[in-house]
Amino acid sequence: MPTINMLSSADKVKGQGVGSAYLEQLDLVTKGLDDRYTVEVNKKICADIMHYHTINLDHYLTLPIVKAKKSVTVGAVHFLPETVDGSLELPKFAQDIFYRYIIAFYKSMDYLVTVNPIFIDKLEAYGIPKNKISYIPNYVSKEKFYKMDPLEKAAARRKHEIPAEKFVVLCAGQLQVRKGIFEFIEIAKAMPEVQFIWAGGFSFGNITSGYKEVKVILENPPSNVKFTGIVERDVMNEIYNIADVMFLPSFNELFPMIILEAMNCNVPILLRDLDIYPKILFDFYLKGNTNEEFINHITALKENKQFKEECIRKSLEGSNFYSRENVLSMWQDFYNEILYTHKRPVLAGGEATT
Repeated sequence: MPTINMLSSADKVKGQGVGSAYLEQLDLVTKGLDDRYTVEVNKKICADIMHYHTINLDHYLTLPIVKAKKSVTVGAVHFLPETVDGSLELPKFAQDIFYRYIIAFYKSMDYLVTVNPIFIDKLEAYGIPKNKISYIPNYVSKEKFYKMDPLEKAAARRKHEIPAEKFVVLCAGQLQVRKGIFEFIEIAKAMPEVQFIWAGGFSFGNITSGYKEVKVILENPPSNVKFTGIVERDVMNEIYNIADVMFLPSFNELFPMIILEAMNCNVPILLRDLDIYPKILFDFYLKGNTNEEFINHITALKENKQFKEECIRKSLEGSNFYSRENVLSMWQDFYNEILYTHKRPVLAGGEATT
């Protein structure tokens, strides 16, 4: 039976979407393709398929050996240099080196998988041939993230000290400037009657962009804002079920896992109007660009029961669209294609790789 070696260190850093995406994909493939592939994790072997979920330097340095053994290499594209901007504060020279390394790592792969189709053209702009790139969306288990019944929701609110009658706006993710943390706070100040919750923390410590400024807010938040810190993934289902709306004001994203997780819980989704969303979320979400637009959407959800029910239905549609069967089928087709009909991609200059 062919072997896939999943290589990743993403789950070592808590509270980041890359780790969640990796764990979900690993679980999906391990259970769903167990009759077709043997899946190993971080084994020091040259498997038939070497699937790199993180761009570790030790992964990169072993590639000559891996390619000599005729393994097929696959790289997961979780970010590009432009999406790292606003996440980490690095010295300019270190940033330049890191950004060049990201692209060098991607170019060294036989194939790339991105979770958002809009990134295919962006990768091509970096000189990576389109025939190396596939789109397969993220997936979230409905066994781990699901809509709780009313009694369970009430218990979750009591556990997390949220009054039963409070309308709750939730954001989940790292405390970063690009995530829209300052806008989140300003909107909370404008709606003192609403409870705002931010589930997440500084996954990368004090090199997080805007760390000092955000820490000031964290230490003295508005009275209607609750910061939970980094939440263990097995507790996040409770947090989503507390919420009346999942609000992500982020300025830069790829395909946030928190959107799929919240959709599984049938929570309405409110997002900034970014060009990455329409091709993956269609009309499953509400969108805005200004604080005023976000406030208007939140107010409508709070005061108009029929409107809220319609948004819940849209969220449910989104959850059903990204079903286990559909995403698993895409992974099966992808692995079969690269393993059984593998042809070395042609570089931009027309010369085949060796």
